[in-house]
Amino acid sequence: MTDIDRKLEELGLTLPKAAAPVATYVPAVEAGGLLHVSGQLPFRDGKVVTGRLGDDLDVAAGQEAAKLCALMVVAQVKAALGDLSRVARVVKLGVFVNSTASFGDQPEVANGASDLMVALFGDAGKHARAAVGVAALPRHAAVEVDAVIAVAG
Repeated sequence: MTDIDRKLEELGLTLPKAAAPVATYVPAVEAGGLLHVSGQLPFRDGKVVTGRLGDDLDVAAGQEAAKLCALMVVAQVKAALGDLSRVARVVKLGVFVNSTASFGDQPEVANGASDLMVALFGDAGKHARAAVGVAALPRHAAVEVDAVIAVAG
């Protein structure tokens, strides 16, 4: 059991199976010591968490959706690298929040993803980030998160 596996267990989380792409792209590409992870959607019980922040979802629900996205990012990283101990640093997260024009708490929603990365990877999980409100996301998802990860050896 790795440190990350132990931390997931302590948090009461299970790493999901890495989701297959829904269109013409690959889940992750490693180049120049960086792993670029495609946007990941929030899955709960095999279904995408849908909704719009500022409409039918509140900040807490958005944070949970962002956390589920981040969990799927970690699953994609493990699938690509084979071992999460190869993560040298979470460099950047892009967090896209399906939200109304009047909703302005995208940074707080994005914390659901950011907090998980720090909980799992410690200081190496601290990252740069964008939190952007969008009019729609694939499959009507509430949140989507992509990532850039620095890879060790």
